[in-house]
Amino acid sequence: MAVTVKDSDMLMGWDKMKALQIIGILVTIMLYVVYRTTVFQHHHAKMEERLHPFDTVEEFHETSINVDFLPRGILHSSSDMELKPLWMTRDAKSKENVQNVQSHQNLLAIPAGIKQMQNVDAIVKKFLSENFTVILFHYDGKVNEWHDLQWSDKAIHVLAYNQTKWWFAKRFLHPDVVHIYDYIFLWDEDLGVESFHPGRYLKIMKSEGLEISQPALDPSLSEVHHKITIRKKNRKVHRRIFDSRGSVKCSDASDGPPCTGWVEGMAPVFSRSAWRCAWHLIQNDLVHGWGLDMKFGYCAQGDRTKKVGVIDSEFIIHQGIQSLGGSHTKKVSNSFPSDTIQRRRGAPLNMRSEIRRQSSSELEIFQQRWDQAVREDKQWVYPFQHHTKKRKRQ
Repeated sequence: MAVTVKDSDMLMGWDKMKALQIIGILVTIMLYVVYRTTVFQHHHAKMEERLHPFDTVEEFHETSINVDFLPRGILHSSSDMELKPLWMTRDAKSKENVQNVQSHQNLLAIPAGIKQMQNVDAIVKKFLSENFTVILFHYDGKVNEWHDLQWSDKAIHVLAYNQTKWWFAKRFLHPDVVHIYDYIFLWDEDLGVESFHPGRYLKIMKSEGLEISQPALDPSLSEVHHKITIRKKNRKVHRRIFDSRGSVKCSDASDGPPCTGWVEGMAPVFSRSAWRCAWHLIQNDLVHGWGLDMKFGYCAQGDRTKKVGVIDSEFIIHQGIQSLGGSHTKKVSNSFPSDTIQRRRGAPLNMRSEIRRQSSSELEIFQQRWDQAVREDKQWVYPFQHHTKKRKRQ
């Protein structure tokens, strides 16, 4: 049978149509494979993030090969500071089961130098009576001297020479390690607690909905750096300080201490969520922590004018004792950097002055990093803008 030109054109058109359909099917299959691969990689990355909270994003690919050989249920992403016995009798096991129901829910972390043993002893006794976990950061190398205290074996002792509490906190209070604790007290050692009760304090913090707080300071006995920390008599909590006469230097729009929603770095108390944020604020290489308290409000898990406050009814005394570096002067030795030796060779070195100089330098570095991060993060929005505008209108 002869095939006409018209029939030939129809066959060619039909072949082209079939070819296009096949290509369309292949493209669809390829897109589906790419989509499924992308979804799988996304879920895999999420799983890695949950299973490896201590790893950075860059480290995932290096560690996932080994961890993937483990059954998922064996992995735990969080830990705690609870001390575990090496062995247990049956009676001890049954007693522990009862105690586990009321396990420690809050943590006190405090630097501890031997010269401040009396202060630390008084503080720790009050907190242990309220079922706190206690961790001491020994910065002067003296640990054995604490063993005579009745509670010493109940505390965790960490030793590192001449380090600040922020250095210790960054390395030993990772949010996943202290995840079981509802509140973290990160206090200095030069605090008097005669008028302070941890249990009552936490009840107020919870009832007021505070995520970050500090006890007020007794102004007659304390070294006061910022007026917002001064105790207001006949008040339970205050969240702001008024500057009607211009005598108080604060501003909700500046990088200095805000007039509202602010606590100092000497005795802060964080909720679990607030600490996860604040821990990331602590810079790995800046040890003195100057400037951190200016940024705590960003970790308030909401409106800092409501979530951050100073508790007046449970107040403390800030003794203002300088511990790190001491108050004495020393001759410059070869242990100091060469530029310092060249600048001050043969002259007595005031350690406190040097520490303040480095602290000021670190504050400037921290602020520069903050400013750079704000510039580079195009999606970041200043969260307190409406409060600033409201204050200006007032």
